[in-house]
Amino acid sequence: MNAITTQAEAERALDDLAALIEKLTAVIEQETALVRAGQLRRACTLEGAKAQLASQLHLSRERLRANAEFLLKTLPARCAALATLQDGFRAVLQRNMIVLATAHSVSEGIVRRLSSELTRQASPQIYGATGRAAAPNPRHGRPLAVSRTL
Repeated sequence: MNAITTQAEAERALDDLAALIEKLTAVIEQETALVRAGQLRRACTLEGAKAQLASQLHLSRERLRANAEFLLKTLPARCAALATLQDGFRAVLQRNMIVLATAHSVSEGIVRRLSSELTRQASPQIYGATGRAAAPNPRHGRPLAVSRTL
């Protein structure tokens, strides 16, 4: 990692990080909107851009972290503004994680209900000793194969 030794380098490094955060925020907000709308295929197309921006962001943050003392001395107001930008980014990430967790939970519920229904249909429809329908026997269930490609 290159050491930051001048104020101009510090400003450029902070600008670069801010630009990366803004680009990644836009991609994550787009992904969130697509997942909310149920357009999972389109949301998956953003994965490459998101991974590349996240990698660049990580490298940029590490460089700034290594030069934090100089940056805080030289540009304290810009560092504070960057911290505010990062707080906004964290909020966007939190919303994204909630949407993705909800989508995961919904899809898992659908697969469980489908599996349960297939097991019920595969079981013989008989009445037990009490006169009620017997619960499906798990041995009559068949494996459920799901394609993970969208």
